[in-house]
Amino acid sequence: MSLEGKTLKVCSCNRTVAVDAAALAKGLKSGAPLVVHEQLCRKDAAAFQAALGAGEDVIVACTQEAALFGELAEQAGARTNLKFVNVREQGGWGANAEQATPKLAALIAMAALPEPEPTPAVEFKSAGDVLIIGPAEAALDWAERLAGQLAVSVLISGRAGELPLERKYPVWSGRVTKLAGWLGAFDVSWQQENPIDLDLCTRCNACVRACPENAIGYDYQVDLERCKSHRACVAACGAIGAIDFSRADRERAERFDLVLDLSREPLIRLHQLPQGYFAPGDDPLEQALAARELATLVGEFEKPRFFRYREKICAHSRSGRPGCNACIDVCSSGAISAAGDYVKVEPHLCAGCGGCATVCPSGAMTYAYPPMPDLGMRLKTLLATYGEAGGKDACLVFHDEREGRAAVLAHGRRHGLPPRVIPFECFHVASIGLDLVLGAIAYGASQVRILVTDKVADGYVAALERQLATAQTILSALGYGGAHVGIVRGMAAAVALAPAQTVAKPASFNLSPEKRTTLDFAIDHLARQAPTPQSAITLAAGAPFGAITVNKDRCTLCKACIGACPEAALLDSPDAPRLRFIEANCVQCGLCANTCPEDAIRLAPRLTLGQQAKEPVTLNEAQPFDCVRCGKAFGTKVMVDNLLGKLGGHSMYAAEGALRRLQMCADCRVVDMMENKQEASIFQVGK
Repeated sequence: MSLEGKTLKVCSCNRTVAVDAAALAKGLKSGAPLVVHEQLCRKDAAAFQAALGAGEDVIVACTQEAALFGELAEQAGARTNLKFVNVREQGGWGANAEQATPKLAALIAMAALPEPEPTPAVEFKSAGDVLIIGPAEAALDWAERLAGQLAVSVLISGRAGELPLERKYPVWSGRVTKLAGWLGAFDVSWQQENPIDLDLCTRCNACVRACPENAIGYDYQVDLERCKSHRACVAACGAIGAIDFSRADRERAERFDLVLDLSREPLIRLHQLPQGYFAPGDDPLEQALAARELATLVGEFEKPRFFRYREKICAHSRSGRPGCNACIDVCSSGAISAAGDYVKVEPHLCAGCGGCATVCPSGAMTYAYPPMPDLGMRLKTLLATYGEAGGKDACLVFHDEREGRAAVLAHGRRHGLPPRVIPFECFHVASIGLDLVLGAIAYGASQVRILVTDKVADGYVAALERQLATAQTILSALGYGGAHVGIVRGMAAAVALAPAQTVAKPASFNLSPEKRTTLDFAIDHLARQAPTPQSAITLAAGAPFGAITVNKDRCTLCKACIGACPEAALLDSPDAPRLRFIEANCVQCGLCANTCPEDAIRLAPRLTLGQQAKEPVTLNEAQPFDCVRCGKAFGTKVMVDNLLGKLGGHSMYAAEGALRRLQMCADCRVVDMMENKQEASIFQVGK
């Protein structure tokens, strides 16, 4: 990796980081000598300032003082693009830090890469209309506090409690029947369960004085257990009309920008809550934190559109027959739903985990933050630089940018990381799928570990485990010894691993935006260098590779399965009744089996290697049936025989020649019906 056009500033952090300047420069293929500073953020700060403007980018091997370096650049009026990379906790403080030069070179080389192209944005608009839902005391208390900053409305659940003396904001009571949406667009419906409508009530106290059972208090709600149906309150309310014991329409609906849900049990129960919805429960501290954040959510906001979706190759459904639901099942934010033969993704609800792209067998759903080619280039640069600088047995640890990063840096600060353990940051670990894992091994990594924290949904962990199990099955079957992939709950488990066997020669291909193409490249490279070459590998059910078996005794070659297959794995034949199959295209979605009217198809998960998987093979063929009138082939003999067997005893085919018509092509059937004028028809009934 060349640093041409970039300036690198490296600091030994007061001589606590062992940096071999000459070896690092060689590993980075830097023609110029590399200077290692001792206190770049203190006494050597002038050297940093002198570097500003010297190149297109300035890369600083320090993240702790990033804010300070940013201020110095701003004070100097420099337009230089600053980039920061952590070498201290990630490599320089380990027990064998003097051997970490290949890792430092790899981390710096990856940081020097251009930023990926920005993804399209999803927009939110919020005017600050907030609905507070919950028990009266807490809901009204927070309404009073927030009324000066936000447009507050209150929906009281349960008994209302004593209402404020002044009407400063709408107050309703009732039970929520629907709550859905996102920041700027929450649709809330509720059922009013009390005769008194708090929104209409003027709080004149006429009903309180009129009620003979004292069933109405200063919460202006009727205690239905005490009420004896005198209805004196209705008369006292008069034309105001706030009290109606026979109210037919008690359903109300409104739209809000924000929701503060103070219910003991959240109304939205998802691992990843929609933006703009806060459910702190009855914890006062959590309520205060939520209220503080609510006040900041007024205005226009953007977030990346994390996914791309291509309907054409989606295997969700065909003609009402179920296929793959993997993305719907794994989504923790409720952003994905069925939409006929395809799925619908609501970008405002998408949290950017990438789990849908990970489990999608066809690549119809892809992750765009960043796109796979950019992620692959980072991975390829990291491992190539590491290997060229003399590094061996790289163990990649994928982690997210929040809790995962904190865990990596905390372990690095206390214990250091071994020279071969290389952290790799991503937005969310659920986006690390089979294609990226096998790509990393093909690029020369010895092992891949995914660091999950308590913040990662159980569904994502289960999906990752299935993906990694498939990867390990493939690697083990090819003879690569050791434990290559897995999940770790902490860095201690990652640093204690023994190296696993990897490829002798790293791959040179780039990861493709097409998932199946990337998998083809990676598996082909791994198979070519396999210690134990294989022609086929048996996989567990649910794997995205495999074949199908066809019961030839049951199959009539109706070809419904061909029409149902979204991946062109099943093919017709133009010259004869024949069912052909390309195994490399099959994603094991099961649409063919679910569509087959004869229940003649079974899935056979496996991975067939080599060119044979890409060549069409014949699964079934049959003798064509020739029309008994014109001699033209129009179907298969087995299909016509089945029809004759099933319909031969039916009363509709009792007339002379009716069964023979089943043995004719479509054109001849029409001609035969027109010629046979004596045959009874529905148009002759009653004549």
